[in-house]
Amino acid sequence: MSRFHRKTAPGVRNGRVQRTNNWERSPNPYTHTPARLVIDRRRPGAGYRHLLLKRDIERFVALIPNWDKLALGLEVICLDHGRDDCDGWYNRGVLGVCAWSERMRYELRRDWYRGHRAFLERIGARVEVDETGDAPVIHWTDDTARAYQLCHVFLHELGHHADRMHTRTKRDSGPRGEPFAEGYAFDLEAAVLERYFAEFGLPD
Repeated sequence: MSRFHRKTAPGVRNGRVQRTNNWERSPNPYTHTPARLVIDRRRPGAGYRHLLLKRDIERFVALIPNWDKLALGLEVICLDHGRDDCDGWYNRGVLGVCAWSERMRYELRRDWYRGHRAFLERIGARVEVDETGDAPVIHWTDDTARAYQLCHVFLHELGHHADRMHTRTKRDSGPRGEPFAEGYAFDLEAAVLERYFAEFGLPD
């Protein structure tokens, strides 16, 4: 059994701040190395829905500079079922993006909001902040949530893959962890966001 790196979920849900990382043991459903990159789409689960299609992944990766090189060693892209404690994950050549909650409005963690405020502005996400700056509330749309999933969550998990591929054995996830993956996502976002808007359209 191997462990998943999980992208931190930004919200406060059911009155509780979600865990920063979930290191629970999870079974790997892919038992054979595929001949080419596979895009797998699972059922989203109760209370969740998929905003992404397999075709959306194909369109998006075509926008990423040097994708063929960056994708070396990447075997599966999984549009996974939804869960409260993460938006995406990476595990030894398998990159997952979780289905989206049917709830489109919720309170953001303040630390997460501070680190992602500029990105949310760039994708046109609407956030309400009171006069104290506490308890920011985000109002997602399908377009802004899709932009977040592709231009941040996907790129963050790709950063974990890049980190792993720079290790000698390429067996375990890279040693630089979340800070590296987050910086990787922001760096690649700068290169793809305008291309993303041209391909997928501006958020409503």
